Amino acid sequence: MIGKLKGRLAETSGNIGLLETSGGVFYEVYLSPSLIGKTSLHSLIEIYTYLQVRDDALVLFGFEEKKQYEFFKLLLTVPGVGPKTAFNVISFIALESLVSSVKKNDVNTLTQIPGLGRKTAMKIILELSTKLKSDFDMKNLEVSEEDKTVIEALVSLGYKTIEAKKILARLPKNLTIEEKIKEALKANKK
Repeated sequence: MIGKLKGRLAETSGNIGLLETSGGVFYEVYLSPSLIGKTSLHSLIEIYTYLQVRDDALVLFGFEEKKQYEFFKLLLTVPGVGPKTAFNVISFIALESLVSSVKKNDVNTLTQIPGLGRKTAMKIILELSTKLKSDFDMKNLEVSEEDKTVIEALVSLGYKTIEAKKILARLPKNLTIEEKIKEALKANKK
């Protein structure tokens, strides 16, 4: 799978960019209008990518931030939302506004996204609201390898994953793995 690309933006046509890698390979990638707007041709860019495999094509979607990529994958968990719709949502609304709209059940903001109807907007809100309200924070989209180890250790000791993440979020970041586990166990006894 192609997870990330780095190269120069050789051409653009609409929201499709042609990215030339240092090896001379050109990749056709869907890019957000904001990324295309702020990147001049022949500029070097680095993007996270999602590869959609279809019967008739392989389609790459590019994201300038990992948070966008992670939220895109979260949108794909909504029934009826495919990669093109999810990419459209990510491309036309700031991530913070999107999260806020879902948390506030704001269908009107989501329906302002081109190509997103009321029914699909309501599905997105319905499916993601529980995920976003229960311990959702944009920082939790990216968990370090050390924190994953701490969470796994706490889960093996009988904690639920959400509980483990909540406890971990309250701990100082500069502790070692062992110290985090000990502090988590102490914190939960109180």
